[in-house]
Amino acid sequence: MAHKILVIHGPNLNMLGKREPETYGADTLSDINTALVLHGKNQDAEVTTFQSNLEGEIVDKIQQAIGIYDGLIINPAAYTHTSIAIRDAVLLLKMPVVEVHLSNIYKREPFRHHSFLSDVVAGQIAGFGMQGYFMALDAILHILKS
Repeated sequence: MAHKILVIHGPNLNMLGKREPETYGADTLSDINTALVLHGKNQDAEVTTFQSNLEGEIVDKIQQAIGIYDGLIINPAAYTHTSIAIRDAVLLLKMPVVEVHLSNIYKREPFRHHSFLSDVVAGQIAGFGMQGYFMALDAILHILKS
């Protein structure tokens, strides 16, 4: 049976390819999602993607994942540094969760150095662009198979 993995993209990630390409690269969110779904199929995993600019919609999607998905990859974007609500929703999950950031948040402005999720997820991957999502998927599948 294929593992079901949910990928949540936070605010402004719908603007990838247009927004600060020197920081986030030229790949669009569609490019990332398409490649990630294919990467999942190659590993017998069903990947579902979701993007929202709204904190409450992200919280709702995390809550809805219970009992449906086996793992979560989340790039909370700016909510990484502000959202206790997303953190609390992640704490409800009994599945591996990996936090992903396209850029290395620790090489950026000081306010980006703190993550409200980093201590409640299985791991954090930052600074590898689109490849970080593949690394996160591989890590979750490894955890699920262990």
